[in-house]
Amino acid sequence: MSGHGHHHHHHIDPAAGDARVALAVAANLGLTLAQIVAGVIAGSLALIADAIHNLSDALSLGIALAARRIGRRPADAAMTFGYGRAEVVAALINYTTLIVISVWLLAEGVMRLAAPEPVAGWIVVIVAGVALVVDVATVLLTWAMAKSSVNIRAAFLHNLSDAMASVGVIVSGSLILLYGWYWLDAAATLAIAGYILWQSAAGLKPVVRILMLASPEGIDPREVLDAMRAQQGVRDVHHLHIWRMQEHEGALEAHVVLDGDRPAQEVRLALRDMLEARFGLAHSTLQIETPETACPDDRAIGHRV
Repeated sequence: MSGHGHHHHHHIDPAAGDARVALAVAANLGLTLAQIVAGVIAGSLALIADAIHNLSDALSLGIALAARRIGRRPADAAMTFGYGRAEVVAALINYTTLIVISVWLLAEGVMRLAAPEPVAGWIVVIVAGVALVVDVATVLLTWAMAKSSVNIRAAFLHNLSDAMASVGVIVSGSLILLYGWYWLDAAATLAIAGYILWQSAAGLKPVVRILMLASPEGIDPREVLDAMRAQQGVRDVHHLHIWRMQEHEGALEAHVVLDGDRPAQEVRLALRDMLEARFGLAHSTLQIETPETACPDDRAIGHRV
């Protein structure tokens, strides 16, 4: 398929992006260790829970980094469409992990509300303060990349939720120090977990759409069909499929029945150019048919199984 360029919307050099993510992984692993030690000393379940969350951050960033590297591999005989979807699969893993963690945190928070436990406030506040600095640094490292990659966005959300968790721990730790309101620890946990759950569910939808080969959002297949049928030399179009090859690359496949007015090659090139210019579908595969050889099943969208 000639004239088909790969359009990657990464505004940063990929290797520079990898270095940022690797740095974020190292910072989060160090933080996890510090929080577990401090949590054990302070007898604070909140800190240990935050440490587990930080570990999941490091893992999510690690998965995101591996997926970015795999995603840049060229297509080969085993993966003829290339490896770009590795990033989408990584996003699915990360969002699913986030949902599991937030459900666990909700359950823990409810149990804590029922029976609040004393917390050593000072250690909690200091360590949560350090955690907040690392989380904010990680958020800033991945923020620019999150805009153009569903994979990095999932890892970025992990870190953003963690930064919020640290703020919650600092606020509740300070109020526990001042007023002895131990139930605040649990209340902060519930608020954070609810937020993570809501964000993850929203982020999961576009990821599942790509994996289920759904039509790209913003492209109406009926409109594409009408535009193709309106081209000179086209009698009919059927068996239309539109999907995303990976996050930023739409593809189309269709059967085109000619009416004999124009040469087949001319019609095919006109359709290909129109699809790319008007709908951004850079990868189109068109099966040219004559009225005599057209499929008996002329379903417009999809095909009979």
